[in-house]
Amino acid sequence: MLDEKLARLRAHRDNIHRYRRLLATQLSDLERAYIMRRMDEEQSALNSLSENTFPFTLPVPPNAAGRAGHV
Repeated sequence: MLDEKLARLRAHRDNIHRYRRLLATQLSDLERAYIMRRMDEEQSALNSLSENTFPFTLPVPPNAAGRAGHV
């Protein structure tokens, strides 16, 4: 089950990378709009699957941002 979810995460990630490469080429406005929409859909699917696969977060200490500059 986890292997399947990880494979789906990789597929979404790879699609997003492919769309980013396509956006760096010469495209018509219609093509660019389509690719942007597909990239947004892939990113949403990736985020949703990530949240369901890894439903935990690490707590951030209240002064973590202030300490980052003093390392």
